[in-house]
Amino acid sequence: MTKLETGWQLGDMPGFDPIEMKRRIQAEIYEETKHMNPAQKRERTRRILEKDERWREVYTKADSVATSK
Repeated sequence: MTKLETGWQLGDMPGFDPIEMKRRIQAEIYEETKHMNPAQKRERTRRILEKDERWREVYTKADSVATSK
């Protein structure tokens, strides 16, 4: 199976600019969160990650560490 067939190496795909994509996504997140306080940002992150089971355990651990300080 080639890199393009796996879809893993997105940077190797013709016409795909990972830096442009990163900057665009960061700008969107900034606009969405610029007026939020830290608790609101955590709640937004929790809602997003709740949709993705792969990240649920990671977020739960990170949140418990962050709130225990």
